[in-house]
Amino acid sequence: MTDPALDFELGLVALGNHAFEGNNNCYVLGLEDGATTTLVDTGVASDDTRRQLQEGLAEYDLAFADIERILLTHHHADHTGLAGEIQAESGCPVNVHEADAPLVAQDPEAMAAQEDRLRNAIDEWGMPEEKQEELLAFLDGSAGMDGEAPEVTTFEDGDTFDLGSVELEAVHMPGHAAGLAGFAFEGRDGEELFSGDALLPYYTPNVGGADIRVDGALEQYLDALVDIISRQYTRAWPGHRGPIIDPPGRAADIISHHRDRTERVVGVLDDGPATPWEVSAELFGSLSFIHILHGPGEAFAHLEHLLDAGVVARTGRAFELLESEPNLDSLFPDVPAALAVGRHPGH
Repeated sequence: MTDPALDFELGLVALGNHAFEGNNNCYVLGLEDGATTTLVDTGVASDDTRRQLQEGLAEYDLAFADIERILLTHHHADHTGLAGEIQAESGCPVNVHEADAPLVAQDPEAMAAQEDRLRNAIDEWGMPEEKQEELLAFLDGSAGMDGEAPEVTTFEDGDTFDLGSVELEAVHMPGHAAGLAGFAFEGRDGEELFSGDALLPYYTPNVGGADIRVDGALEQYLDALVDIISRQYTRAWPGHRGPIIDPPGRAADIISHHRDRTERVVGVLDDGPATPWEVSAELFGSLSFIHILHGPGEAFAHLEHLLDAGVVARTGRAFELLESEPNLDSLFPDVPAALAVGRHPGH
């Protein structure tokens, strides 16, 4: 039991993840008699992770065949990889937000469209050919991490899941992924949240490169962060690392982080027009592995935010600053005001 003060049992299995970065959390719910045995995320489909999950579940006297429901926070392989295998053994439903369902189900048309988007994006971002080849080779080497394709059941924002021991509410929080969803529940001192990769304790979730389907990725993510502040979650259980004891404060910190990063992007453009790849080089330096995608993707998300606000113009692959010393505060939520509203009685 991760917290004896909760009204239900909450198990946690930490799963290694060498293909991407950071251990993954698999949460185990419905451990009480008569409750629906449920996993929130399943980890990447690798031999080591499979063994870790089997051994972790055994500590709760569970095997894959005992799982009665899987709830997925989003389509990335480090959260979904073992879902199909578990479903094949147990027959359990695999629930995922409708926006990410085709990718989790590995629908051929959706997968082909995603690959086309990727190739177009990295070219439009100005990524050098040798780095494109390096990225594609890394992704090809990680392809098996998706595991067996499950049959998925979709949900929408606001749908609920009654597990018998606790009721979860699906909360759509796009940005990092188009269909990223958390699961809110009544916790120890108020409403808590399984936050997936929407809210992480030590680093900021990538926007722009993590899911190239998302239009206005930064804008959508900022809206999700404001919602986290407004709902005043008292604790969040993220997809990686330990619980977050002040979710509104962490969300506010991430908003401020992105405001500062946008200022750095503007600083790069002060020296003249630049492509997303050139901006990312100034922000992050040399990139390797999955960061070859995430770096320029994040730069593009910030450039797109500036473009939508009329602060920059785009010609071909390059972005050019239209005004010196733009008012960046107007492009971001008012964090103190959001925190004040969230803490007002009745919110």
